[in-house]
Amino acid sequence: MNGIRIGQGFDVHAFGDGDHVMLGGVRVPHDRGLLAHSDGDVVVHALCDALLGALALGDIGRHFPPSDPQWKGADSLAFLHHCDGLARARGWRVGNADVTVVCERPRVGPHVEAMRTTLAAALGIALDAVSVKATTTEALGFTGRGEGIAAQAICLLVRA
Repeated sequence: MNGIRIGQGFDVHAFGDGDHVMLGGVRVPHDRGLLAHSDGDVVVHALCDALLGALALGDIGRHFPPSDPQWKGADSLAFLHHCDGLARARGWRVGNADVTVVCERPRVGPHVEAMRTTLAAALGIALDAVSVKATTTEALGFTGRGEGIAAQAICLLVRA
């Protein structure tokens, strides 16, 4: 099939000092921040990796290396715009995207619609083509212990 491509992505960041986390381009109040070179938005990072994977163009670290000072504190939505631009330049567009956030805290549910809206706008696609959901690990592992947050994403690319 030459008309579709599927990619998946995963990202994780540890909690550190701060008063919020960025998730899906949305500032979510929290008693911790994220340790990251950019804004640490695991939702956007996982989605970028999914797009790059579908395009067979490596991973987010290849395109935005943490060793490069220009990305220090960067808004991850700029990464998503770049990845979407790579897809469009090659004749692809996102058909749909599905992201799962994995954490015990902060509570993601109240922010899901804002995340969906932000991601859909960033990708120039319909709201009903973007899914964001959350789960816990039932207090197991690093997310269960409240040490960090993770996200996984999958996207379908279709011919533009």
